[in-house]
Amino acid sequence: MAQEFTKDNFESDVLKSEQPVLVDFWAEWCGPCKMIGPMVEAVATEVDGVAKVGKVNVDSEQELAREYKIQSIPTLLFFKNGEIADTIVGANITQDGLREKLEALA
Repeated sequence: MAQEFTKDNFESDVLKSEQPVLVDFWAEWCGPCKMIGPMVEAVATEVDGVAKVGKVNVDSEQELAREYKIQSIPTLLFFKNGEIADTIVGANITQDGLREKLEALA
């Protein structure tokens, strides 16, 4: 299951992670976010042990959304060694595509 990332755990769970991390910036009211939500959850299960997957609610975590200059949601950021390695804006991605991008960073 995808983790919930907040400003309290973002540094330890994302930036200092030994594994690559997919962060899904989303909101409750966002239609495309709801479309890819189940896909993100499925990928979280598929890559368990190899990579981490989590979500940031842009409404409750506005500070993080600002820090990463999130202007459209969903925005998917792929982190490796604390750095952004890849970005996808919008819902135009498949479950396999997400998993492959994460596994390529592992």
